Amino acid sequence: MPTQRIAVLAFPGVRAFDLSVVQEVWGVDRAARGVPPAELRRVAPDPAAPIPLTGGLALTADRALDWLDRADLVVVPGVEDPDADVPEPVLAALRRAHTAGTPVAALCAGAFVLARAGLLDDRRAVTHWHLAERLRARHPRVRVEPDALFVEDSGLWTSAGVAAGIDLCLHLVRTAHGAEAAAAVARAMVTAPFRTGTQAQFIERPTPRTDRDADALADVRAHALAHLDEPHTVASLAARAGMSARTFARHFQATTGTTPVHWLIAQRVAAAQKLLERTDHPLPEVARRVGFGSEVTMRQHFATHLSMSPRAYRTAFRSPTNTRAPKQGTA
Repeated sequence: MPTQRIAVLAFPGVRAFDLSVVQEVWGVDRAARGVPPAELRRVAPDPAAPIPLTGGLALTADRALDWLDRADLVVVPGVEDPDADVPEPVLAALRRAHTAGTPVAALCAGAFVLARAGLLDDRRAVTHWHLAERLRARHPRVRVEPDALFVEDSGLWTSAGVAAGIDLCLHLVRTAHGAEAAAAVARAMVTAPFRTGTQAQFIERPTPRTDRDADALADVRAHALAHLDEPHTVASLAARAGMSARTFARHFQATTGTTPVHWLIAQRVAAAQKLLERTDHPLPEVARRVGFGSEVTMRQHFATHLSMSPRAYRTAFRSPTNTRAPKQGTA
C-alpha cells in the first residue's frame, strides 16, 4: 500500500492544539500496531519563516504550498480568530487542491478558512456550536449544520470544536485504512475510535445533578453491546433500565446525543466492520452476528453510514494478517 501523503497547513493564527492532533494521528509511526505509515508535512507560504502560535509557541514548516499538489489529503487546523485575514496564497492553494480532487478537511474554526476560499458556497459545513451563527452570518451561502460532529460535502470535510476534530481525523484514517487502523490510533491516544450523536449534547444547558453525575444508562448500553446479535427494541432496553419507553428515549438522547435506534445501528455497523476486516465469515453470518438479521439489511445500513457495500468494504480493508483466505463463494 503506498504511503499516504498528508499536508497540514500552517500560517499565523492556527491553533496549536489542532496541529498537535494532526501530528498525533498521522505523524507517529504505528506500523507495529498495524497502522499504515503516512508522510505528514507542515506546509506554509514561507517554510523558512517561523510561524507564531499562541502560548509562546512557534512552528517551523518543512514544505512550501506547492507540496499540496502531491498530497493525498489536506488538513486545515482551526484558527484562533475566525475573522482574521488568511494569506491569499493559502486560499489559492486550497482552491487548487480541491479543483484537483484532493480531499480537504478543516478542524473547528478552520471552516471559516474554507469559506473565505469560497469552497463552502452552497455546501454543507459545520463548526464549533458557539461559532455556527457567526459562520452563517459571515458566509450566508454556506449551509451550516448546527449539530453534527463532522460532515462531508463534495470532498470537503468540516468538524465541530476541539474533540470533534479528533473524531474527524480518526474517521479519515478509518476511510483510508479501515476500522482496525483507526481503532489502533484511538487506543494509542486513549480516546474513543468513534462517537455517536451530535454536538448538541455538549451545549451548556441546565440539567439535573443526577444526570450530570452519573450515567444511569451505561448498563443498558453495555448489555446491548455484549448482545448485539439479539433483537433489541426501545421498549426492551427501557425495561432493562426500569423506565418507560418514552422516559428512556428522552434520557438516552440527552446522554448520547442520538436516539437508541440510531445508536444501536451505529454499533452494529462498527461491529460488522471489524468482522469483515478480521474474519472470513460469509456476509449473512456477519449480518446475523451483529444483529442485522439479513445481508440485505446490513447492506442498506452500510450504504447509509459508509457509502459502500459490505462486500466492497471487505475487499478494501480486509487484513491478511488477521484472516484466512475466504472460502469459495463466501466472501
